[in-house]
Amino acid sequence: MNRTLILLGIIAAALAPRPSAAQDKGTLDPRPLPALVHPDDPKTAAKELFGRKTAPAALPPRPIGFYAKGCLAGAEALPITGPSWQVMRLSRNRNWGAPQLVTMLERLSAAARKAAGWPGLLVGDMSQPRGGPMLTGHASHQIGLDADIWLTPMPSRLLSRNEREEMSATNVVATNRLDVDPRVWTPGHLAVIRAAAEEPQVERIFVNAAIKKALCREAKGFRGWLAKVRPMYGHDYHFHVRMKCPAGDTACTAQDPPPEGEGCGHELDYWFTDKVLHPKPSPLPPKPKPPLTMADLPSTCREVLTSPSGSGSAD
Repeated sequence: MNRTLILLGIIAAALAPRPSAAQDKGTLDPRPLPALVHPDDPKTAAKELFGRKTAPAALPPRPIGFYAKGCLAGAEALPITGPSWQVMRLSRNRNWGAPQLVTMLERLSAAARKAAGWPGLLVGDMSQPRGGPMLTGHASHQIGLDADIWLTPMPSRLLSRNEREEMSATNVVATNRLDVDPRVWTPGHLAVIRAAAEEPQVERIFVNAAIKKALCREAKGFRGWLAKVRPMYGHDYHFHVRMKCPAGDTACTAQDPPPEGEGCGHELDYWFTDKVLHPKPSPLPPKPKPPLTMADLPSTCREVLTSPSGSGSAD
């Protein structure tokens, strides 16, 4: 087994959110978090600070830092309802992103509706109003260039607030984890993921390895877009779209391009080994990783955190 691939798998497992995190229910009555006793303490976790910001910073739009270690200036909200999308889990207040992400999602939802025949997309977590580390659910999504899209077609009606907080997306992975579930997987799923991968500014799409296997098996015609689709732990209920850093923006730290090739060969084998599908419990509980502090983030993130709130609405 390729040692690099094994190492990447270990890192991915450490960074990945709980598989069910995206399906955690929201609330109809979100309450403000209590004030921090020592917000200026250098040891205060950055997620506690950014998680308490409910509006974007009044700064020019700019992703700052890396996808898993950064923040977002001048965020824009994706409207919670559009002609071909609806935002889920509104109580999380995570429908914020760089303007490029918002524009891309609006365009993608229309393209996916045409390609798959779905009424539209259900959009999950994007970023917080000022990006940064989140209190729950993600290691990335920090700079406004990541978004989760549910593997459930948008209904052809307006969902109620209660439905947006409590309904679950569709798990398209079979119980044995070796392939997709043929009872729920459809050509529409392939069409939606392909439409996202064919967006020029999309860098990567993360899916469960079983979904990658199905895409490799079923994709017809031009297959170059498959290189962007990468297997990742979890992602049974949604796929994760990641955009490239804006061209020429030196504040945004780019990720290395995906490896060349479709990614449909023996490199998929690792994800279906017994140690990945049925990992043995560790004899000792893993030592918790210290949370990121402001010192771990780009210095500009302090300005983002302390700037006055700008305009912007999720409605």
